[in-house]
Amino acid sequence: TLPLVDGISDLQQKEHDLMQVGVTQGRKPSHLRQLTLDKLLEPLTRVSLPPRVSLTVGVAGIGKTTWVRHFVRLWSQGAICPDISFVLPFTFCELNSLEKLSVERLVKMAFPNLMDARLVLNSSCRTLLIFDGLDEFHGTLNFSDVAPCCDPRKEVPIDELITNIIRGNLLPDVAVWVTSRPGVASLIPGGLVDRVTEIPGLSSNDIQLFLKHHFSEREVEKKIWAHLESNKMLMVMCSIPCICWIIAETLTYIIQSGTHESLPKTCTELYAHFCSMKAEIGEPRGREPPKMEHGSNRKLLGNLGRLAFYGLLKHKYTFSEQDLKAYGIDLLLTQCSLCAGVLLREESLIHTTYRFAHLTLQEFLAATFYYASSKRAIFDLFSENTMSWPKIGFQNHFKCAFHHSQQAEDGHLDVFVRFLTGLLSPLTLKALSGLLVFGKDDGNHKSWASGFLQGLLDGGGAIVSLRAVNLAYCLQELQHTELLRSVEDDLRLGSLAGKLTRAHCVVLGYLLHVSSECSEETNLSGCLNYTTVKCLLPQLFYCSTLRLENNNFRDDVMELLGSLLSAKDCHIQKISLAENAITNKGAKALSRALLVNRTLTSLNLRNNNIGSKGAKFLAEALKMNQALVLLNLQSNGIEEAGAQALAEVLQCNRKLVILNIQKNAVGAAGAKRIADALKTNRTLTELMICSNQLGDKGTVALAEALAVNHTLLSLELQSNSISNRGMAALTKALSLNRGLISLNLRENSIGEEGARNMAKALQKNSSLRDLDLTANLLHDDGVQAIAAAVKTNQGLRSLHLQWNFIKSSAARALAHSLLFNATMELLDLQENAIGNEGVTFLANALKGNTSLRTLCLQGVSAGTSGAIALAEALAVNQTLQTLDLRGNSVGMGGAKALANALKTNRSLKSLNLQENSLGMDGAIFIATAFKENHQLTYINLQGNGIGESGAKVISDTIRGNTPGCMVDI
Repeated sequence: TLPLVDGISDLQQKEHDLMQVGVTQGRKPSHLRQLTLDKLLEPLTRVSLPPRVSLTVGVAGIGKTTWVRHFVRLWSQGAICPDISFVLPFTFCELNSLEKLSVERLVKMAFPNLMDARLVLNSSCRTLLIFDGLDEFHGTLNFSDVAPCCDPRKEVPIDELITNIIRGNLLPDVAVWVTSRPGVASLIPGGLVDRVTEIPGLSSNDIQLFLKHHFSEREVEKKIWAHLESNKMLMVMCSIPCICWIIAETLTYIIQSGTHESLPKTCTELYAHFCSMKAEIGEPRGREPPKMEHGSNRKLLGNLGRLAFYGLLKHKYTFSEQDLKAYGIDLLLTQCSLCAGVLLREESLIHTTYRFAHLTLQEFLAATFYYASSKRAIFDLFSENTMSWPKIGFQNHFKCAFHHSQQAEDGHLDVFVRFLTGLLSPLTLKALSGLLVFGKDDGNHKSWASGFLQGLLDGGGAIVSLRAVNLAYCLQELQHTELLRSVEDDLRLGSLAGKLTRAHCVVLGYLLHVSSECSEETNLSGCLNYTTVKCLLPQLFYCSTLRLENNNFRDDVMELLGSLLSAKDCHIQKISLAENAITNKGAKALSRALLVNRTLTSLNLRNNNIGSKGAKFLAEALKMNQALVLLNLQSNGIEEAGAQALAEVLQCNRKLVILNIQKNAVGAAGAKRIADALKTNRTLTELMICSNQLGDKGTVALAEALAVNHTLLSLELQSNSISNRGMAALTKALSLNRGLISLNLRENSIGEEGARNMAKALQKNSSLRDLDLTANLLHDDGVQAIAAAVKTNQGLRSLHLQWNFIKSSAARALAHSLLFNATMELLDLQENAIGNEGVTFLANALKGNTSLRTLCLQGVSAGTSGAIALAEALAVNQTLQTLDLRGNSVGMGGAKALANALKTNRSLKSLNLQENSLGMDGAIFIATAFKENHQLTYINLQGNGIGESGAKVISDTIRGNTPGCMVDI
């Protein structure tokens, strides 16, 4: 499929292809509509018209021509677009050889045997005209001053012909499909283009499939994949199919050569090995290799480099036979292994052209030419045919290259200078030893270059541009990575605060592209201020998940972030601004951005101070926004007025799925507003409204909504002063509700009556999975009623009853229910004095229960006898995975029993015995069990009077027997 895009972004207009891929990591925003090839020329809706001019963009090597050929093949087979009678495919390479042309001649070029061109010219049949590779066109498309031409028989200059066709002066009823690299495509005025699509890069799964398909040896494929996974920059480059082929072929050659060389870590080193490989491998079977004199490969590489360099300066990427001869390349030598490997020959009916296998290969060869020539050149190499001021010495030429690179607005020299810098690495020169002339003091050149680059990092403007970030890429190619590693370590450890000089900001911008630390989430919490955000702003566009918590941001920073989120290039999907100092003014700036943003799905503003006014600003934006699915406004003082504004959102917004308004003092009235909206809302699935002083009145309102709303899946009502009255309304609603899965009623005032009502609801409700009644007033009678319901309920998966004044009789009732219940997976009875008797009841139940996975018995006054009972159960039970016995008194005797059980138990994964008076002997018993038990992945023995030296012995013993087990001691 082809993603349908809004147009050419600023990044695509102004930056090098490889930089585009680097900063976006080969990904496209997820919100884009996808078009299959058969829908490419179809109307988007029933009432719209098919596009006349379609533009498909993609970076060099992404497969634009492949897509075109695939389309033509499918069309010719009748598989797609059956209403199109004629397809006229042209490449701009072909058209470069023509000076003047008429539309009539253009048609006859495509169909020489067509008797009557009027079939196309008079629009008798639907026709598609394809122009492939606009970036390779040597002419100038001037849409503002071109002379109009409407006569299909009139011959006009080729650039005027194409301009008039795109404008619609010629062939107005013919569909036109243009493909191009993005930067050149922006030359076509947006008003003339009806549809823009973009060819996506390969995903990591695509790359893996490519390797499996092209390499029969599984060991080679695994080594290549492992190397790519460890080098994110190479992995991202592999999203371009052509580069993926270059990288994979080169790595395969190195692996199979048996030289035991380490695999290349930089692009320059890899391309050096590629050229070396092409120079060394034999000719394909059946081809007679041309006779090569000694050193001819070196001379050929020099001539290819000169062709590549001066072509690059002229933005010229296709070459004629005359061009090759002008740069000393014998046409016979184009068949030799080196030349055939890097220079591709393309023939058509009217012209033969040559191009480098990929743009990056042209840039690499250009760099080799500049590197070798700068050792002896006395004039500016950037002036091919004109005199210039003398430039003597490699360092002057090196500086000159970077000066030109930094001045180039389109970044077309960025990768060239990366390769030029990489050629100073000894590892790269070693790979090119037979192809490149060495100079003296290359080690000194590397040291000088690293200092020069770091000097450039410190200079420059207040904003970190991609030109500046390219300097960090150069340091990586040079393999001078001290600064890069230092900033990456600080980023990983969260210790960047106070260290962000301009050089650090540039490196941080680079790491946002290539570091594994930033691939899933970019965490810049606690280290930024207004100045550093402004400095880094252009580099934050392309982060997918951005954490900017605890930075003391004020409203001025929100103005910056608002501009960031409003930009067309913005790729941010999740942003967290929790724990800052944002007021309603900052919320207003963010709300303006939400009106136009189409990528942001999650906004976290927890613990700020936006107030009711800020909530209203955001609410107005969310009435229009159709992207945001999660909004967290916890602890923002939005009060009743803010809740009312959000309720209005819930009545019209069809995207918001999760809403967190905990600790906002919305009160009963605010809850009623939200509840009324929930009666009609069918998209919200999670509502967190804890600590909001709802009381029974607000709870009753929400209960009324639950009776009719069956799409809400999770409701959190913790700490809202809910008593039996509110519970009666909730349980009545639960008897009718068929959607709610999770209900949190922690820290309320629900008593025995409320528990009995919940029991009645559980006998009817089969959808509720998680029920949390922690820290209420249930007592034994209330829990016994719930236990009776659990006996028959087949929906509940987890039940939390901590801090409910439960004793052994309630534990007995729960244990009895577990013998019949086959769905309960978690039971939490922490901080209830059920004692040894209650633990024994539960242990006996475990002998027959096969569903419980987690049992939490922290602080339940269990002693040795309770632990022994549990040990007997563990010897039989093969389903329990987590057992928490913190804060009890199982002692050495209990530890010994548990240790014996662990020798045979094969299900338990986590055991917490923290603060249980085990002593050294008890801990040793537990440790020796690991000689036979290798399933446990976590054990906690802290607070058991073991001592520091004893803790080390125990820990080493456990890890020695079970290396995968985490030990807290």
